[in-house]
This record gives sequence, C-alpha cells and structure tokens, in this order.
Amino acid sequence: MSALRVLVWNEGRHEKQDEAVGRVYPNGLHGAIADGLREAGFEVRTAVLDEPEHGLTEDALAQTDVLLWWGHKAHEDVRDEIVDRVQARVLAGMGLIVLHSAHFSKIFKRLMGTTCNLKWREIGEKERVWVVNPAHPIADGLPDQFVIPHEEMYGEPFGIPEPDSLVFISWFAGGEVFRSGCCYYRGQGKVFYFRPGHETFPTYYQAEVRQVLNNAVRWAAPTNGPGVPVVHVHEPLEDVPVWRG
Repeated sequence: MSALRVLVWNEGRHEKQDEAVGRVYPNGLHGAIADGLREAGFEVRTAVLDEPEHGLTEDALAQTDVLLWWGHKAHEDVRDEIVDRVQARVLAGMGLIVLHSAHFSKIFKRLMGTTCNLKWREIGEKERVWVVNPAHPIADGLPDQFVIPHEEMYGEPFGIPEPDSLVFISWFAGGEVFRSGCCYYRGQGKVFYFRPGHETFPTYYQAEVRQVLNNAVRWAAPTNGPGVPVVHVHEPLEDVPVWRG
C-alpha cells in the first residue's frame, strides 16, 4: 500500500514577523508538524500562504489525501476562489484537519456554516486533554488524558455544529473546558478539528500531540465509497410502470 499523501498548510507569517515564534519553530509551524508526520511514514509536503495560489493549486490538491490547515492572523488574506477549491476537494473525499486558531479560517467556517466563536486567554496555562471517546481511531495509542504544560486557553461555548464524534475535551488551569477534538463528515470527506497548537508554545513537538495528528491523518484519509452523486435525472433500477395520472 502506498503512503498517504499529506499536505501541511500554514500561513507562514508568524515565524517571519515574531522572533519568539521563530525561536520555537525555526522551520515554521508547518515544518514541525510535517516532521512528525514524516516520522510516522506519511508522504508529506508543505505550503504557505504567500506562495502562488497559496500553494493550493489544482494539481497540489489533486495529489493530496489529507490537508492539515494552520492559520491565525491572515484568514482574510486567503482568496475565496482557493477556499472554493479546497471545499470542493473535501466534498469529493479529501480529508481536512483544522488546527488551533484555524477555527476562524474561511474553509472551516464554510464547512461548519456557523460563527465558530469561542472564549480565549493567552497566559500559558496548563491544558489537560481528556480522551472522551477511547474507541475512536484518533484516540489510538493515547492514555486516558495527557497534559500540555503551557497553552492558550479556548473556552466554551464554541460556536460549532454538534460534532458527529467528539474525541477530546480539554480542561484548563483557569477552570474552563473546551471540545478540543471534533469530527465531522462533509460530503465524501472527513473533517477533524484539533484545538492545541498556539504559535508561541512547543506543542507540535509533544509526543501525544504528534500521535493525535498521525491518527487523525489515517482517520481522515479518503475511502473507496460509491463516489460523489451526480445531479441528473436518474433512471429507475427496477421495472417501474410509468404512472400517467
């Protein structure tokens, strides 16, 4: 079986404009995420916002089984026609993993159809991630909970549709809780939102976080279903007499 083809997309601006982020992620957030996925045996490429067509050309997406998306400060700079392109690929079966502040990305809000609003606080507090669906493939190989020493807080209510499956809930030292691992089906595609991953903390180097992303890629990968229905007049499969009124 050939390796799953993964594309890690990142705005790629924080690392250039903020020295603190550059120290934590000298090769970019996309670089750290990609390294973890390569170690798991996936075929991984990266792309950033300021590439032509944001690095999300028709050809690039056609060669992608699962797309990971990290965004924060430049959501509005993503061109709508590129969002249309990504949405079409997801509906046709490409997996999409939406990371941290990409809850406000155009593509996630488009696929959710809601505000995706939340509470937030950035003081580097402890986050405890609880596995609430241990039978789910994305929880494979994880303990029943794990701690991220320092993270940005996200708090409920989270303005998303009810997930088709909820895998993780986070608790923060300040007292808030958050639905931090949410699965959805959209058309032929699968979407996973994973909360941790603020740019000033080394979250994407943590073993448990990398395990979640590895599992999520396998879960979100395309399946060999019947394909996307074509909208047209469909002839009956059985011999049905035509009613004349």
